[in-house]
Amino acid sequence: MIMKHLVTLLFIVSLFASCKNEASKKETDFVLRNFSSVEIETLIQDSTLNVRALELLKNEQAFIGTSDGRIGVIGTNLSDKKNEISITPYTVKVDTFVANFRSVAVTSKAGFLLSIGAPAFLFKSSDFGVVPVYTENHPKAFYDSMEFWNDQEGIAIGDPTDDCLSVIITRDSGNTWNKLSCDDLPKAKEGEAAFAASDTNIKIIGDKTWVATGGKASRILYSPDKGKTWKVFETPIVQGISTTGIYSIDFYDELNGFAIGGDYTKPEDNTANKIRTRDGGKTWQLIAENENPGYRSCVQYVPNSNAKSLVAIGFKGIDISNDSGATWNHLSDESYYTLRFLNDSSAYAAGKGRISKLVFR
Repeated sequence: MIMKHLVTLLFIVSLFASCKNEASKKETDFVLRNFSSVEIETLIQDSTLNVRALELLKNEQAFIGTSDGRIGVIGTNLSDKKNEISITPYTVKVDTFVANFRSVAVTSKAGFLLSIGAPAFLFKSSDFGVVPVYTENHPKAFYDSMEFWNDQEGIAIGDPTDDCLSVIITRDSGNTWNKLSCDDLPKAKEGEAAFAASDTNIKIIGDKTWVATGGKASRILYSPDKGKTWKVFETPIVQGISTTGIYSIDFYDELNGFAIGGDYTKPEDNTANKIRTRDGGKTWQLIAENENPGYRSCVQYVPNSNAKSLVAIGFKGIDISNDSGATWNHLSDESYYTLRFLNDSSAYAAGKGRISKLVFR
């Protein structure tokens, strides 16, 4: 039985630790396994929860932000080794504004939560409490995803408010954030934006950063130097209307990447919704064309799989590929928005009304 209890912000902050995705580490060997099933353990089921923002902490724990401004920690209680969910009684809000979190990030010293919509608020949670460190009042402000390169430097991206994607960067441990000028970024195409579907629009490996856009145009923005300079690469994924394009991107290493999306209003459509790169994002090829899965909101490489195994999830279920995305097996109809791998066989998944642990066999 899942235990639930309220915890203080200090408890949550004490759990923060830098946790890099195991898939981004350089590996000297691997064991290729053909996963064919998934076991689902529901950790928490609560109709009031809506979770699209999920990041790993130490000791098989994860940090979440909810659509109604709550902060949560999921994981194993270290004293009795039992699964336990902790959601703070604290609702993050400014005046009457209640945050809807679609992006979270963690460093070894703090957690960060980014709200969607206008005004946009970015909060830092630490020993000193939860405080806003960035505010943007532009009526078009809408931030979608956030990641950190290291404890000092981080990036968040959002829809254009001018003629380029919104990009804000911190270089001082998240205490201050500065928005990049459109003079320093590729110009956005008409109707190009991003999706706040799973907090996986950004992928970082070392100093390199890939950002996926979507909508009427769906491209990859690439920075080799932690956001100082940028290039843009075209993709063949479905695009042309506001609901199409890339919803999620992941890289296994500096060369091998995968992106998935489609049109969430036509979730069964599997035409031009999966693309792969083997040259660091410079060129992309359609893969598994006209084959399932259709629309999915999140894709992640399985750690230690040599870029062979991928899991894609969305509100239409869970799918896995064991051949770098060429073919896919549908494992479950269970609905989720986002997931993060704990190791090379298990992950946390979150969505509407529940958070689960997935074990792949």
